[in-house]
Amino acid sequence: MNLPSSGTVARVLLALYSSLLLACTSLPRINPDMVHSPIAPVQLDGAHGPLSDERSKAILDRLKASGMETNIFDLHLAIEEALVGSPLTAGNRVALLQDGPDTYAAMLKAIEAARDHINLETYIFDDDDVGQRFAAALIAKQRSGVQVNLIYDSVGTLRTSPAFFARLREAGVMLVEFNPVNPLTARTGWDVNQRDHRKLLIADGRVAILGGVNISGVYSAGSLGSSGKKPKNGELPWRDTDLRIEGPVVAELQKLFITTWVQQKGGTLVPRHYFPPLERKGSDVVRAIGGSPDEPYSQIYATLISALHSAQSEIWLTSAYFVPDPQLLDALKAAAARGVDVRLVVPSSTDSWLVFHAGRDCYTELLEAGVRLYERRDALLHVKAGVIDGVWSTVGSTNLDWRSFLHNQEVNVVVLGADFGARMRAAFLEDVKGSDEITLDDWQRRSVRARVSERIGRVWEYWL
Repeated sequence: MNLPSSGTVARVLLALYSSLLLACTSLPRINPDMVHSPIAPVQLDGAHGPLSDERSKAILDRLKASGMETNIFDLHLAIEEALVGSPLTAGNRVALLQDGPDTYAAMLKAIEAARDHINLETYIFDDDDVGQRFAAALIAKQRSGVQVNLIYDSVGTLRTSPAFFARLREAGVMLVEFNPVNPLTARTGWDVNQRDHRKLLIADGRVAILGGVNISGVYSAGSLGSSGKKPKNGELPWRDTDLRIEGPVVAELQKLFITTWVQQKGGTLVPRHYFPPLERKGSDVVRAIGGSPDEPYSQIYATLISALHSAQSEIWLTSAYFVPDPQLLDALKAAAARGVDVRLVVPSSTDSWLVFHAGRDCYTELLEAGVRLYERRDALLHVKAGVIDGVWSTVGSTNLDWRSFLHNQEVNVVVLGADFGARMRAAFLEDVKGSDEITLDDWQRRSVRARVSERIGRVWEYWL
């Protein structure tokens, strides 16, 4: 989410949101019985297109054999295949990136290595030391003949000076301001409530980096327990997770970027090799999923709910902004009731007061159901990730809140397999180690002021 911290900006936006008499979009109702419906065998794509039924079955059998005792593949894959239009692709290599320093190093390396084009989509692009470093790298590549295309969100960049983007434009970088706050500059109809919350870098159509990190100096320090670097002036470090991906699934991420560019009327892209032949790079099976308020329902939401219904042993989720809708809340409680180990890591402090307290309003209900809650200390938690049964993992820009599922452009990937799942479980346990567990007894003793704050936050949950 990450709205700019300026009090004036926040009040203006809040007034805009409350004054817009917009119809409330609804979330899709996912029927858990759907997972038992007989559906055709799941087919995977590879570097050269769809794999044969036999090859697809062999890969899925290998994934099942390498995982823990679970039937998540039997229960989950078929329903996800029906809900989500993008294919499962084999032959990818996925690297887990922790925090801003690691992610920025990977992004800048990909930018430097680009020889044909760079597509960058981001919510925040600050005009600070980090933003200037990225701007200089992009301008240098543009001047060397590499075409740079940039989509940035209008609300997320409210604090960024127009001169910053003018410098990029003058260097030849093609720019799209997503849903401008100023209605006079809107190209596609004015809707300030719909935001582009994606963080996606694609270099040469071959390497993609995505997750939660914006381009801002607040991510300059690593969270305690990861890179060990401490921020200056006593500020809390930001804890985030991103992925670096190579392989056939990058083409699906490229499609998402270009679709947004076209929908925002960004003009004709400079001809480049946006879809080069992609070779097999590893053994990870990945699905790219884009969420958009222009679609009938959030495919990311539908995928998550179906995975929660299918979970057999573990649901471990980390969310920077946690404001669950009733169906998500019910899915978590139902999983705990059937004996699934449901754990959530959430922030102990935040940059959004309303979101923070709106999410806390449901803690009693979750704790009474047997869900375990942990608050991350010594860091501003900005992670959007989860691992289910040790074999189904997701990382992206999507928070577990109404805004991500209804109002934002988001992008996540699902990675299948025990090897990557083990890395996700290890990262989750590190966050648990750096957290304080909230018990029901302790929570019931919270102050009256905290309870009032929760109720106030909950009133605004749909718009947050």
